[in-house]
Amino acid sequence: MKCLRILLVEDSPSDVRLIREALKETPVPVEITVAYDGVEAMKILHQSEAGKAERPDLVLLDLNLPRKNGREVLAEVKSAPNLKQIPVLVMTSSRADEDIAQAYALNANCYITKPGDLGEYISVVRAIEDFWFLTATLPEAPRPAEENAWSASAAGAR
Repeated sequence: MKCLRILLVEDSPSDVRLIREALKETPVPVEITVAYDGVEAMKILHQSEAGKAERPDLVLLDLNLPRKNGREVLAEVKSAPNLKQIPVLVMTSSRADEDIAQAYALNANCYITKPGDLGEYISVVRAIEDFWFLTATLPEAPRPAEENAWSASAAGAR
């Protein structure tokens, strides 16, 4: 079974720990890379674009981050031709209608409000696991040759 690569963009060590714990018993092997701020997240994603790191299959993104907030990260990911196919799940403490609307306007794949209770938090992570790991089909990361062939055929179609 293929290992699912997750980029967790979260500045709270306790939330990182909770997510890691909740994903320990998943039937799908999971590799979690943690970025503690938006700048670090984009560095990791740009390294994957350059072929210097594995591209994540899924991004779990908090909105309230230091240095570069989650909205900026989301906008940058969804505007990058080689990153925009990666599903981005916004998982944040905000319940504000404006944050929800803005996340979807920036093409978030879903918006999840972090529960305050530990049991509910684990249930939410399990629901993410059930849908995104076991039900949904995620896109394969393009290989460098495929990216070039795709770009060339797209350019020729214009």
